[in-house]
Amino acid sequence: MNTKTKAMISALALLPAAYLFAIAPGRQKKALMKRLKDYDYAHRGLHDNLWGVPENSMTAFAAAIENNYGIELDIHLTRDHRLVVFHDDNLRRMCHTDREICEMTWDELSKLRLLNTDETIPLFEDVLKLVDGKVPLIIELKVDHDNYNELCTLADRMLSAYHGDYCIESFHPLAVFWYRKNRKNIVRGQLACNFKKYPRHFSAGPLALSHLITNVIARPDFIAYNYEDRKNLGFFLNHRLFHAMTVMWTVTNAEDIKVLKKQGHTIIFEQPH
Repeated sequence: MNTKTKAMISALALLPAAYLFAIAPGRQKKALMKRLKDYDYAHRGLHDNLWGVPENSMTAFAAAIENNYGIELDIHLTRDHRLVVFHDDNLRRMCHTDREICEMTWDELSKLRLLNTDETIPLFEDVLKLVDGKVPLIIELKVDHDNYNELCTLADRMLSAYHGDYCIESFHPLAVFWYRKNRKNIVRGQLACNFKKYPRHFSAGPLALSHLITNVIARPDFIAYNYEDRKNLGFFLNHRLFHAMTVMWTVTNAEDIKVLKKQGHTIIFEQPH
């Protein structure tokens, strides 16, 4: 066996170790994470878009609190640097106007209505006042045009004055990394799914994210993964080998919820129709 062949075999032997190193989670904040695991989380609040309780609305959040569910919600940064609670990048689906939320001011957004109801897009600060620590929060950081640094900075500034339990998560690994670098004590999660289902988004970055290779940058405390994609190897190893906290989104079937909770997963759910 020549030297070149030996080097190649040695390199191949190291690949599994390198892969495991890349996908490993961070060190978990066990006390807070135990409290977070005690809840099921209402996706965008306890909403029903078909029956007049829009997602990410104050009414949906109040309903989740009343039923003692944790709340998963999404925050965007407006053009005038306000934090608002809204899921989509575009306002078309929820407000019937074809504009990007990051290109609008808070004054402009405050005039819009969610799905033709009386509900408006909430300010993040108003949602925090409403929740007031009654239930825990999973806060998704919605990065627009790589504005993760400003988004994380403003969100952290606001949350520093908040006294309830919360964690942050994002699809954008650099937003999760921001918290790793600047706020090690805050529980941070990496959102992911199988991006093969979305060919338009499936390139080198999403490929790495699908398999949780970006964990080498973010070292998240938990993995939030699409429950239909849970057979992904990277996710499976985080759950079974590394015993990371795992959050399943978005589950709508009561039987699936029962099975997933038995397997030790935390649940983000929506009510089935």
